[in-house]
Amino acid sequence: MSSINLSQLLEAVVHFGHKAYRWNPKMFPYIYNEVNKIHILDLVQSAKFLKEANNFLELAAQDNKSFLFVGTKRQASNLIVQEAKRCDSYYINYRWLGGMLTNWLTLKKRIEYLKDLESQEAKNTFDLLTKKESALRKKELKKLRRNLDGIKNMKSLPDIAIIVDQKREMTAIKECRKLGIPIVSILDTNCDPDLIDIPIPGNDDAVRSIKLILTSLSDSIIKGKSSRLKRLKKSKFLFQN
Repeated sequence: MSSINLSQLLEAVVHFGHKAYRWNPKMFPYIYNEVNKIHILDLVQSAKFLKEANNFLELAAQDNKSFLFVGTKRQASNLIVQEAKRCDSYYINYRWLGGMLTNWLTLKKRIEYLKDLESQEAKNTFDLLTKKESALRKKELKKLRRNLDGIKNMKSLPDIAIIVDQKREMTAIKECRKLGIPIVSILDTNCDPDLIDIPIPGNDDAVRSIKLILTSLSDSIIKGKSSRLKRLKKSKFLFQN
């Protein structure tokens, strides 16, 4: 599904922007028209930049790069988990904790604590504690899972971030920019394209729009990983013979 045509973008209402008074003038080049005081995005450009993003992610996956999907808004949360898992990538879908990337060494300690609590739970260690202590640990485990479950197996900083809703995830974007991590992001008419390496002009509020774009991006990652696997198998075969 990585190849998307204009009719698919239109059907998924990717072209619907925000009310005109909320716009960021820097998005002017990506806006086609204004209808009933709502900005309409240029789907030709949306298709062009989506293709560029897909090519970028496919090549990155072939080079064994790692990907972090970020989207904590209600419309995107479940889709972020679904698509990140489908392409064997990491995700944050509940809340971005300040310093998740820029203070990675400290965060890794929280991840280790999460794994320790999960180990205790698997061994029924909680049952040996007092009722109060057991309840506290279960509550803490639930909170840690909610915030960190999508990155608990992430050994190092991600190579690329894929972000839904620039305005909401600005802390994540600032951390990525500080660390030089390339960003692919859906940009609605109220966003700043200067902050993103590969912008995809599109509706970042409608579930259909978010799903179409995320599915296309994760398909490209899967395709790239598959190509890498085939190349490695071929190299191994040639080496053995």
